[in-house]
Amino acid sequence: MFIKSIEPEEATGEIAALYDAEKKATGRVMEATQCWSARPDIIVPVEKLLHQIRDGFSLGLLNFRLITFVAAQHVPSSYCCHVYFRSLSEMLGRDQALAVRRDYRNAGLDDQQVEMLAYAEKISRNASQITVADIERLRHAGLTDVNIADIALAASFRSFMSRYFDAVGATVEPEFLDSDPAVRQEMAVGRK
Repeated sequence: MFIKSIEPEEATGEIAALYDAEKKATGRVMEATQCWSARPDIIVPVEKLLHQIRDGFSLGLLNFRLITFVAAQHVPSSYCCHVYFRSLSEMLGRDQALAVRRDYRNAGLDDQQVEMLAYAEKISRNASQITVADIERLRHAGLTDVNIADIALAASFRSFMSRYFDAVGATVEPEFLDSDPAVRQEMAVGRK
């Protein structure tokens, strides 16, 4: 990491509680979390917003992770691609997660998921290019305005988070790296 952050053994108060919760949930304090502690007044609200978006996501955890993974590819964020490839591999299987990385349109997802990911990709590349036709395509696929807002929130929030992680030098933890060097290289879409 490029900046000084609060180490887990130095944490007190709300930051210590947040770190402890993450350790219980994942077995570690991730650099992605720790890097926010350079601004102690920001870490708790950012983490709360992430959990609020994810935990209340109207399309479920799998779709939240699919959106996050596709958005991370187009930010581009190696950190987030590695982490979300690992979580999608656990949910979908490694082969389908790789298929999503290579071409989500031909990865065995349903039509609604493909439209959802096309929208997330467009947001991540250049949200100013979104038109009413994009929204109508989503509605035609059966997505509600709440679903559309959630997709936009997830993709936009990932863009914000991923850019911050790269800007302060967060590096992916070894346990998130795939055992296959070719796959690791494929997930390294941004900083190597």
